[in-house]
Amino acid sequence: MTTTTADAPSRPRPPATPTPGAASTLKQRIGRWLGHRAAKPVVFVLCLLPLIWLVWGAVMNTLGANPAEAILRGTGLWTLRLLCLVLLVTPLRKATGWVALARWRRMLGLYVFFYASLHFLSYAWLDMGFDLDAIVRDLPKRPFALVGFVAFVMLIPLAATSFNRAIRWLGAPRWQMLHKLVYVIAVLAVLHFLWIRSSKHRYGDVLLYGGIVALLLAARLGSLRNWIDRQRDRLFVTRV
Repeated sequence: MTTTTADAPSRPRPPATPTPGAASTLKQRIGRWLGHRAAKPVVFVLCLLPLIWLVWGAVMNTLGANPAEAILRGTGLWTLRLLCLVLLVTPLRKATGWVALARWRRMLGLYVFFYASLHFLSYAWLDMGFDLDAIVRDLPKRPFALVGFVAFVMLIPLAATSFNRAIRWLGAPRWQMLHKLVYVIAVLAVLHFLWIRSSKHRYGDVLLYGGIVALLLAARLGSLRNWIDRQRDRLFVTRV
């Protein structure tokens, strides 16, 4: 008796391979783009655009009735915005797995120092006329200026040690300890911004950037606590 094809027992089909969803595919594409060698130069140019816009506005006289204030405000705001991006890099890298973001942190940090330097130079030139005595007398009189100046001074060692040779010279633990200053700088930057806006009773931007910085610092709090625990354990072992 022959067995027809219809009567033959059917073989079990292999389980279907799950296909990644649209969100997962988009995430992988973004990760590949972030790792592309052209991505970093693109970000470098994008970070220069605010400065180009300010220079163009100054040359073409399109910065409004008070160009000096527009330049001071613009350089200060972009310092704060880039500082928020620096704080965002590590939480975003951990949440998404986009390891290529770590390549951008140094460049973004140097841009923070660059725009902070332009902000201070704008104050020293446009407000004080590069009069050193006037600057020294003015800083203690205006708390917002003093806090901003302290934050700027704290940025200097971070920018000066943002290179591999500095990491080797300081050693990784001391280098990491030094660069934890970015948290203090972020708080001082928001305080500086708050005092400036309070004179005009404009708190919307302060709440926005203060909330962003608070969320980013909270996201980094766990890693900061782990780092403190490691330093305490290392100190204990050294003493023993």
